[in-house]
Amino acid sequence: MKLLIKLGGTLLDNPESKARLAREITAVVQPHQTVIVHGGGKQMTRFLAEKGVESRFADGLRITTPEVVDALLKVFAGSVNHELVAAFVAAGARAVGLSGIDDALVQAERLREDLGAVGRPVRSRADVLNLLTSHGFLPVVACVAGDLQGNIYNVNADQMAVACATGFQADRLLFLTDVEGVRGADGARIPALDVAGCRKLIADGVATGGMQAKLNACIAAVEQGVPEVVIAPGFREGAVAALCNGEAVGTRVSR
Repeated sequence: MKLLIKLGGTLLDNPESKARLAREITAVVQPHQTVIVHGGGKQMTRFLAEKGVESRFADGLRITTPEVVDALLKVFAGSVNHELVAAFVAAGARAVGLSGIDDALVQAERLREDLGAVGRPVRSRADVLNLLTSHGFLPVVACVAGDLQGNIYNVNADQMAVACATGFQADRLLFLTDVEGVRGADGARIPALDVAGCRKLIADGVATGGMQAKLNACIAAVEQGVPEVVIAPGFREGAVAALCNGEAVGTRVSR
């Protein structure tokens, strides 16, 4: 099975949480060809604040000036990526740090002029992921992309995960987050959704903000051929093993 796991930046902000997730993932993914994609928004905001740079957002997206692009490489593709790789290595995995720039893994184009270097993934070339995973390595991919002209783009980590999953032809895409799953209007967790159900939650205003973005990513993934996507509580100990054992954890989205 080909498995792609996206780790939310909140889960990586705590060293204990990061080490636990690395151990849990390493313990269960050995039979699978697995790729990790990660964010790091909180870490980025702290880094910029320390440099005296204000973080500005529009429609939930970080306005990405040349100063922020420099920070992207230092934080997402630098400290966050390599600290996560180190945690996986300590857990026994043969982890390798990458970004979407490597071998044009994820190519992007500018989303909007007013957002600066915020990119929208347009294609994924997963040769490097197939090469590494087929030889037992665990690629750990930072959410930075490029294009064939040498431009660098800040890409939403959920969109990055979808691009990698579709290019890699993943059988399952797991979004490990800081919530139990998708909740309905009554506040109860919804165990399973199809594309129509996702769209209805968004249209009815039940899923907003970050969860709306997650559901849009799920829709994009299944419509581009990923058979199953799961939004699951990465903060819960044992959740990764439960997911790999087929237990009903989080919210499963399929066509």
